[in-house]
Amino acid sequence: MPKSKNKPRYDGLLRSRIYLGVKDGKKKYKYVYAKTQRELDKKVIEQKIKLGKGIDLTSERDNFGVWGERWLKIKKTEVSPGRYATYKARYNNLSDLYNCPISKIRTADIQDIILDCATLPSEITGKPYSKQTLSEIKNVAKQILQLAIDNRVIDYNCAIAVKIPQAAQTSKRRALTDEEQHWIVDTPHRAQTAAMIMMYAGLRRGELLALTWEDIDLNNAVISVTKSVYMINGKPVLKQGGKTSASTRKVYIPKVLVDYLSGIEHDRFSLVCPNQKNNLMSETAWKRLWASYLCELNLKYGDWKNCVQTGGKRPNKYSPKQKPMIIPQITAHWLRHTYATLLYMSGVDILTAKELMGHSDIKTTMSIYTHLDNVYKKQNISKLDDFLAKKIKTTI
Repeated sequence: MPKSKNKPRYDGLLRSRIYLGVKDGKKKYKYVYAKTQRELDKKVIEQKIKLGKGIDLTSERDNFGVWGERWLKIKKTEVSPGRYATYKARYNNLSDLYNCPISKIRTADIQDIILDCATLPSEITGKPYSKQTLSEIKNVAKQILQLAIDNRVIDYNCAIAVKIPQAAQTSKRRALTDEEQHWIVDTPHRAQTAAMIMMYAGLRRGELLALTWEDIDLNNAVISVTKSVYMINGKPVLKQGGKTSASTRKVYIPKVLVDYLSGIEHDRFSLVCPNQKNNLMSETAWKRLWASYLCELNLKYGDWKNCVQTGGKRPNKYSPKQKPMIIPQITAHWLRHTYATLLYMSGVDILTAKELMGHSDIKTTMSIYTHLDNVYKKQNISKLDDFLAKKIKTTI
């Protein structure tokens, strides 16, 4: 191994330089420093190996935050404002890495952030983050590092090896029970059409709000999803296409939804779920509509017998007194998850489910199906336990 011809500098460090090539008519060098000759030679070899792989050594000192901001700029042009806000929030969770050289970040650095988020209370909710949110934080870190890899700044994505704690909270998103599904089918309300379409066709809220009757072919039992609505400062903006390219799709709908929609009088070109002036619904209008719907379901199906506040009596619908919420807070996400569950329970294969749900990545569909596999396999084992318990009891 050749020895350095350089003498120690004023600070005692040895220095060597690596030729990078010519840029703008000038020769470019990468300088390497070390305390000992052995350490210096090792660093030089490491840098030359990276150079041989095509790594841009001049960008090695770029901070994680530099590439994070570049990644956010790209995402802003690719996703809806709502999704971008989520990405920005998850990026903010990685703030401890902003000033770290991206080439120096290790799996343990990201893992520490994930563990803190899984155990410490969030400033917003006061509770630790759910598994879903932790996975989103990891995914943002992975995408930022991948952008740096694509630009030949680093050669390894250390976020891939980060693990999500098994003990972390699971998201409260769930499918509706058979009884709750009956509530949706059996309760007339201005929001019932929205709930029926989300539950039996799996449309996202943005896709639902953009839907016109022209998009629904009742004769062939199919809904064409070709556009969506996203909110900017609470105001609706219509755009062609869905959340992703995979969101533009045809959804074949069951007879129960065809029969329901067939009974609604409508104009061919009108919105299926408009506001009261037959225009696109704003964020505020949607929240008011959905709150009214939940109140209706709550009064009709809530178990008021054990409610202390009402003395065990069902309150009057028109009473000005505030009524406690007895039933679960059903959301649009729950209805879409119910659709995915119905596909699973009816034996629809995972690739077809991916297309019907409009997922851009099969992994998203797989995570739902895997979760449902675990739930229903456990239920089947419980049936076996019940059967064996009865069998043993009858033989004693």
